[in-house]
Amino acid sequence: MTDLIRSAGLSCYPEVARSVGLDPRQMMRKVRLSLAILDKPDTPIAVPALRRLLELSAAESGAEDFGLRLAERGGLTNFGAVGLIVREQATVGEAIEAFSRFIHVHHDGMKLDVVRDKQTVTVTLHLRGRQPTAPRQSIDMALGSVHRIIQSLFGSDWRPQEVHLHYPPPHDRKRYRDFYGCRVIFNAEEDAILLSAHDMERLIPSAHPLIANYLRKRIEAIENRPASWEEKVDEVVRLLLASGDCTVERVAEHLACTRRTIHRHLAEAGTSFSAILDAQRADLVIQLIEDPGRPLADIAAQLGFSAQSAMARWFRGRFGCTITDWRKGVRPPADIPPASAA
Repeated sequence: MTDLIRSAGLSCYPEVARSVGLDPRQMMRKVRLSLAILDKPDTPIAVPALRRLLELSAAESGAEDFGLRLAERGGLTNFGAVGLIVREQATVGEAIEAFSRFIHVHHDGMKLDVVRDKQTVTVTLHLRGRQPTAPRQSIDMALGSVHRIIQSLFGSDWRPQEVHLHYPPPHDRKRYRDFYGCRVIFNAEEDAILLSAHDMERLIPSAHPLIANYLRKRIEAIENRPASWEEKVDEVVRLLLASGDCTVERVAEHLACTRRTIHRHLAEAGTSFSAILDAQRADLVIQLIEDPGRPLADIAAQLGFSAQSAMARWFRGRFGCTITDWRKGVRPPADIPPASAA
């Protein structure tokens, strides 16, 4: 399976897309992502889909700084638990080290190397992928976000010493100088932010050591917990059902793998895609049929049934009564299995 990132990384995308004349729903549809993922910030999405979205958005809008615009509107909250633990560290240096230590919880293909000498600290960004180097917009979004987080620890008046970017200079270099507030070197060997070693000793007034220790243990528990394919598929199925476009092929696209991979891993976990889909359908259908004005044909289509009659048969077998009976409150006793009632 390819690298995944929390969908919180795209929380500002609709706003930025509209600001440059794009339709965010249409753009996300082109890379097979639904706007519904933005309502659930912990939803895992495939990094290649994110990269395609950023590059396509920059190309179609003509905004070569599209990635920077996303970083500009982001902050610690976009990084979930990782952002919280960074905020609670005692010093800026400890916060940067914690960010480097736990960033993979937010984006498992992102790595930060922090190297110190007597005068300078270099924070180097690495984004894993099939290409020799990550696309430009992804670099801008990631390194720009790192800059914004460090700046938030100091205040808006802080500036790094230098910023290095591996790609050729853009048409508007001033935009990058204004964003980072320092000299920006293009065609560099690496993508990095350089800051003063003295800055690392700056105290963070809002830090709370006990909360920091608690959050660290929580994140370490997440790290040590084996990745569950059942949980990942369950989460994506729940999301795609709500948007009315859930198939095993769509789930595979979302997780950047093949349907065979999904079936294999779920079988190893003692379950199946059909079982997960059935459980999520049962949960959602109860909510949908509570609205008497919603046509059953529309509900059947959203849940992926071939026809309303197919949903009706499934519902009776699952719940032991018809949808009409359920809406009227005429339901089998809780101690009678659905199959017997059916």
